[in-house]
Amino acid sequence: MTLWEAIAVLVAGVGAGMINVIVGSGTLITFPVLLAVGIPPVTANVSNSFGLVPGSLSGVIGYRRELADQGRRLLRLGTASLLGGLVGALLLIKLPKGAFDAIVPALILLALVLVVVQPRVARAVAARRRPGGDPDGSPVLLAGVFLTGIYGGYFGAAQGVLLLALMGMLLQEDLQRINAVKNALALIVNAVAALFFLFTSTVNWTAAGLIAVGSLVGGALGAKVGRRLPPVALRAVIVVVGLVAVTKLLLS
Repeated sequence: MTLWEAIAVLVAGVGAGMINVIVGSGTLITFPVLLAVGIPPVTANVSNSFGLVPGSLSGVIGYRRELADQGRRLLRLGTASLLGGLVGALLLIKLPKGAFDAIVPALILLALVLVVVQPRVARAVAARRRPGGDPDGSPVLLAGVFLTGIYGGYFGAAQGVLLLALMGMLLQEDLQRINAVKNALALIVNAVAALFFLFTSTVNWTAAGLIAVGSLVGGALGAKVGRRLPPVALRAVIVVVGLVAVTKLLLS
């Protein structure tokens, strides 16, 4: 990896860490950059999972006040995320490499659609909220978090968007507190997948280290000042980078 490639990966890590804390689609920044510097798709995905763990952790720390009294909720939903992340990581290793190459372009396109429609979903969720219900999550929410964990362990782009939509619809809760839980669940999925990959796959430690440093800084920035960034600009960057990733995968 050249100096300029290393700088590009580091900057992508900062952007991904920030975006993940705010809404959750940072993989669409880092993954195509890793492909562009010549890292094979599966290795890029595994290295990305490692690199984004520190950013998720810094986001959780930044939202620690919103998480302070949500221990029971985190235990229930976090267990579902942990199991789902483990299943997703296992699928990434066990399925043929060709399956990843075929599935990921579709997953990226799905993630881009979710990023684009997220504001409309948020408005619809706010309009449908009703008082009452299970304060820690219904079986439907637990199942949804588990399935999202599988998605996150396998690839992960926009898992935060999925979590925000699920919890926004099924919990009667303030959006910032929901976002705090989303960051914690994403951390669990990324961490369990990374731990699994440590023993079962190949990691590009240079790329993972650069993303880790960048995402740690980006996660802290996202927790503090990310809400001031224009959402339209963030989504535009994510969509452009995601389309580049799809094109790269389809042409390779």
